[in-house]
Amino acid sequence: MRTLSLKKPRSLGAVLLVAFGLLWLTLVILLPLAAVFTEALRKGAEAFFGALKEHDAQAAVRLTLLVAAICVPLNAVFGLAAAWTVAKFDFRGKGLLLTLIDLPFSISPVISGLVWILLFGANGWFGQWLIDHDVKIVFALPGLVLATLLVTLPFVARELIPLMQDQGRSEEHTSELQSH
Repeated sequence: MRTLSLKKPRSLGAVLLVAFGLLWLTLVILLPLAAVFTEALRKGAEAFFGALKEHDAQAAVRLTLLVAAICVPLNAVFGLAAAWTVAKFDFRGKGLLLTLIDLPFSISPVISGLVWILLFGANGWFGQWLIDHDVKIVFALPGLVLATLLVTLPFVARELIPLMQDQGRSEEHTSELQSH
């Protein structure tokens, strides 16, 4: 089993680069995290835990867990299917599928929210039909699930595609040959 060994920086440039990286990490992650905890605990731990007992806070936690419970299995199924399709098959439109998988990486969350509003809002393309059939998507659980899936699905597919491509297609070809 290989062990990870850290090399000591040998040059001034390497030391400065590591120092800059640690400074950046502190400024971008640790300082805001410290500010969040400082503000959350400003009135003491009792007030913090008391706020967690409020109905709205508990409802927000339940909603978050529900959205995660819906999105994780959907991401697993559809991310795996998309990755398998891209990695194991050659077909017309493969580039388009890869573009659709990567699309959420290039779209601002604000723009994607605007698209959901334009599609499913009261004055959107499907708005009147949704109102007539008493279907709520925007500012409801289906909208939260759609927005979460849009943001998270590409990560699953993009993580699995290289793994499946590295596996190759030899098992599929062998199985195909044995079945004939």
